[in-house]
Amino acid sequence: MILFVDMDEVMADTYGAHVEIYNREYEESLTLEACRGKEVWHTVPENRKTSVRNHARNRGFFRDLKPIVDSRAVLKELNDNYDVYIASAAMQFPNSLEEKSEWLDEYFPFITWQQRILCGHKHILKGDILIDDRSYNLTDFEGRTLLFTSPHNMNTNGFERVNNWQEVAEKLL
Repeated sequence: MILFVDMDEVMADTYGAHVEIYNREYEESLTLEACRGKEVWHTVPENRKTSVRNHARNRGFFRDLKPIVDSRAVLKELNDNYDVYIASAAMQFPNSLEEKSEWLDEYFPFITWQQRILCGHKHILKGDILIDDRSYNLTDFEGRTLLFTSPHNMNTNGFERVNNWQEVAEKLL
């Protein structure tokens, strides 16, 4: 079975990084709870939105992300049982292609370069299962979809949801 897994907000904590950088830049104490159901840039003052939206354009942003809890262990096991491919929209931000590849080398060395699809739109994916945090990536996927919980999608309904990697393991292993 072919399993596609998104990177940002599924394997890598981009949301937490946005909050951390914002708090450091502006000496604030923005919390994930305050962002519930929204993108980080929707929760900050108007004059700071562009700064937050541009975090991902800064060199090192994707390279320095923290792995989502339990993602490495569960993906290692999934990789032993499925044809796993990492499918990430890496073309939107110039630095992300190289940085995401290096990040995968460090944290997920068992995911070879042949298992990496760094692309634009994910509507081209054809397989059995897609795990993603963005409903627009899941909508047209013809296989089983799992919406991985992130603060921004807390109000999204209509998809089979997984809140963490242990729930992924329960459903797929």
